[in-house]
Amino acid sequence: MNCSGGRILTDRSVAASACEEQRLAGRTVVFTNGCFDILHKGHIVVLEAASREGDYLVVGVNSDCSVRRLKGAGRPVMPLESRMACLAAIRFVDLVVPFDEPDPAALVEALAPSVMVKGGDYRAGEIAGASSVLSAGGRVVIVPLFPGYSTSSAIERVGTP
Repeated sequence: MNCSGGRILTDRSVAASACEEQRLAGRTVVFTNGCFDILHKGHIVVLEAASREGDYLVVGVNSDCSVRRLKGAGRPVMPLESRMACLAAIRFVDLVVPFDEPDPAALVEALAPSVMVKGGDYRAGEIAGASSVLSAGGRVVIVPLFPGYSTSSAIERVGTP
């Protein structure tokens, strides 16, 4: 793992090339994604679990427009640049790449990870992008949510829209 934190790549094709280089070097590429609006312990638990599933952890981050479409006009609280910088500073995150679509399916297809990790109460068939990972012989891992941690509930507690 990269012990100094990851790189931020905004170009999807460059990110795909980085993943291909890792695969050619015999490393397992792992992908996870989210809004990561206000980074908290629950996020860290999922990211750390994801990092243990392979050698190279790629984190997809919803763009500001994508977050607004999913969460409403008051979100995101933190702009994309800030969210990506915080994620890239985590020692076990190797690559951070944004996506503007409502879900990461196209990004997952472009990056072709061997493992996809998602936090929450999902089934593999309900996770956007999981079908392309599974059809390529990869696997999908669901990490249980860490109780008591949610960005939406934190925002609610401080009274922010």
